[in-house]
Amino acid sequence: MEKEHPVLIVDDDAKLRELLTQYLEGYGYTVNTLPSGEGLLDEIRTKPPEIVILDIMMPGKDGLEVLRDLRPHSNVPVIMLTAKGEDTDRIVGLELGADDYISKPFNPRELLARIKAVLRRANEPDHVSEPSTGQLRVADIILHMTYQKLEINGESLELSSTEFKLLKALMENPDRPLTRDDLMTSVWGKDFNAFDRSIDVHISKLRAILKPYPDHESRIKTVWGTGYMFVSEK
Repeated sequence: MEKEHPVLIVDDDAKLRELLTQYLEGYGYTVNTLPSGEGLLDEIRTKPPEIVILDIMMPGKDGLEVLRDLRPHSNVPVIMLTAKGEDTDRIVGLELGADDYISKPFNPRELLARIKAVLRRANEPDHVSEPSTGQLRVADIILHMTYQKLEINGESLELSSTEFKLLKALMENPDRPLTRDDLMTSVWGKDFNAFDRSIDVHISKLRAILKPYPDHESRIKTVWGTGYMFVSEK
């Protein structure tokens, strides 16, 4: 079987690294591992993975700190391994740019399913018709489709894949309330069992990105009992 989709596992548990390596390689994945976050950036530069499996509970620099250091340099999809029931870790991980999470202990089959789902979302082309310019412009805010960047007042701003898809869904439906289910389907697809707070967390991140711009800080409006709406008029 031809190897594909390089995966990087970062976890201090040697037995778990070995187990997941054997399991994923059995399904055609190429797996590299690290026992800690030290050297992660070098590893990504020399052997770019398509996805990172990152444990939160590690001695020294924990997974959240590692993710915080990673995001300014790479938008590689990340699945966080969290302790069961630790909602705070999940929320912070999403705020820092994680794409998904799975609670320990877990069945490797579930991790495999989540890896496939995240890679599918990351690699699938957008089939929604877009302007010939490759840009989506609403209220002088420009979303660059090709590069997944946001432009405000001539300033280019980086977005994670999740932030981009969420803002795109909102801007494609200006002044129309979208439910959380609508947004979760647009961002993660119908097969994804999203954490209840995940949309709210990413909306907060988008609002933080818009906040420095007085003309746009209130573009994303909460519609109580429904969800959210992108406001095209001041």
